[in-house]
Amino acid sequence: MAAWGRLSADEHEVVALRDAGSVAARLARDRTGLAHGMGRSYGDVALNPGGRLWLATGLDRFIDFDPVTGVLHCEAGVLLRDIQQFCIPRGWMLPVSPGTQMVTVGGAIANDVHGKNHHGAGAFGNHVRSLALARTDGSSMVCGPQAAPAWFAATVGGMGLTGVIVRAELQLQKVAGPWLDTETVPFAALDDFFTVSDASERDWEHGVAWIDCLAARGRGLFMRARPNQRPDARQETRGRTVPFTPPVSLINGVSLRAFNALYYHRNTARAGAAEAHYQDFFYPLDKLLEWNRIYGPRGFFQYQSVVPRAAGADAVAAMLGAIARAGEGSFLAVLKTFGDRPAAGMMSFARPGVTLALDFPNRGARSARLFGELDAIVRAAGGCLYAAKDARMPRDLFESGYPRLAEFRAYRDPGISSAMSRRLLGS
Repeated sequence: MAAWGRLSADEHEVVALRDAGSVAARLARDRTGLAHGMGRSYGDVALNPGGRLWLATGLDRFIDFDPVTGVLHCEAGVLLRDIQQFCIPRGWMLPVSPGTQMVTVGGAIANDVHGKNHHGAGAFGNHVRSLALARTDGSSMVCGPQAAPAWFAATVGGMGLTGVIVRAELQLQKVAGPWLDTETVPFAALDDFFTVSDASERDWEHGVAWIDCLAARGRGLFMRARPNQRPDARQETRGRTVPFTPPVSLINGVSLRAFNALYYHRNTARAGAAEAHYQDFFYPLDKLLEWNRIYGPRGFFQYQSVVPRAAGADAVAAMLGAIARAGEGSFLAVLKTFGDRPAAGMMSFARPGVTLALDFPNRGARSARLFGELDAIVRAAGGCLYAAKDARMPRDLFESGYPRLAEFRAYRDPGISSAMSRRLLGS
């Protein structure tokens, strides 16, 4: 079993969960383990090497949907893809969605995923009305913002460590159809990103930037979108698959510089207003199946940080400078801002500030040196790293970045452990 970053492949005992009503009894019988969904976490948050994984993808049933209110009750193994395909033709959509739709509802809650619209909608947990949680002592509970709110806050963003999420009730967003009005705005420097991003928040629901991490001034493309009133639906388009893992990473200094220049200039020429299907705007990488193979047999790291807005411009510039000096880079360099909406979870990552996410091929000690430099910048800025995507952050950065950690510890299920929890929490 491996994570999406493919940094290791470890032996696990895999137990498939298929009956929601028997999950608590199964956990009590097994006593130890960890919930696992689609394996789209980049690092080790959903791995339990040498231990047990409870595979939740078999908990994939819709329980109830109210087409008037947009409230959906479903099991935790339902994919975000399946919710979108079922609900959008009925006039409703997930209000928050990450960069891939191949994620389970339970995984989206446990990692409190965010999308391109945090400034208005917050994170996924802000739209969870309630959830059912099973624990290894055989107990079950239903919690939410009103019922058992502390348990709810510990579970949203709790990295699967408070129990196994069995079911959830979600509030969806009313939409006319699957289409978005979009606009691409090129920017020549990092300061211009903040100007465009701030100006977009009032009239555009979604906003995100691709940034050329090799360009000295931080040029990039800001992409913004809002739902339009076109009601007709379109079926999901089939994607292509990376057919094999190359012997070495295809991401290197030569290929990256060429790709970034081509991508920037090609999309600058196409800049302006357009219309896009939600799948094309929200999930562009889902069209290239198994894209993680392009990083070669050693895998890759994703490094995603958030720093307070006041320090954002300087911190992002410093990180880009460190990346350029190291001769590294990422063609998947995503820059966006988070709004002020309070997080639903004690351990939620998204918070007011600026977030930068980059992918790096695993180059061993060379990568470790770069990450040390980036850690120092994030630490000095008062920021943190996203645990859902992490495979190597220092414990002190984890502890300083999540100030409610001591409170969260009281809600941990003692029978649940992951490679990440042992690395950062000691058990």
